[in-house]
Amino acid sequence: MAPSRAALAYMAAAITRTRPTYRAAFRIRGRCHSSLPRLSQSPLTQPSILYNCSRRLYSAGTALSGDDGPEPPDYLSDGERLVFDKLKKELGPSKLEVQDISGGCGSMYAIDVVSSKFKGLSMIKQHRLVNQVLEGEIKGWHGVQLKTKAA
Repeated sequence: MAPSRAALAYMAAAITRTRPTYRAAFRIRGRCHSSLPRLSQSPLTQPSILYNCSRRLYSAGTALSGDDGPEPPDYLSDGERLVFDKLKKELGPSKLEVQDISGGCGSMYAIDVVSSKFKGLSMIKQHRLVNQVLEGEIKGWHGVQLKTKAA
């Protein structure tokens, strides 16, 4: 017996509540939609045709182990790992995420850092501090996206 429209609406609401800050994206029969399909078009009870199509945006290096700060995830590339290790050593962050957003060639990185060393500094001074730490690496990059925050 198929679930009722009310049950399907409840499941759809539960799925969208899991990510309150992002619009959920779903892939249905090869097409990506930015919101849930109309209930009459595709039943939500068939997981083979409905799955989340989000991708990893940043390395999730936020797990803390004592006072050592975040540990680097297993899937970091060599370039991402180098940036991660330098920032971890110099800034002692409580959160650090690094991603190569150049398609794997290492010419552009997205970096998200939360550190107590940023306390009392303006955003520009926080970015300058990160730029000083990565001075040698940045010279060979095409660009960098920085998000910094004081812990």
